[in-house]
Amino acid sequence: MAKKGEAREVIWLACDDCKSRNYHTEKNKKNDPERIGLNKFCRKCRSYKSHKEVK
Repeated sequence: MAKKGEAREVIWLACDDCKSRNYHTEKNKKNDPERIGLNKFCRKCRSYKSHKEVK
């Protein structure tokens, strides 16, 4: 969780196909208020898949 007065928060990225949470990262919630999506390698699917932010 972000400290008081800070805009960064920890988010989890989940695979769109298998729904497993593979990655965690930080984002600035003031600059990117909507959910982000990245193309990452899924270890369970063993291929590059789209990963979206989950809460």
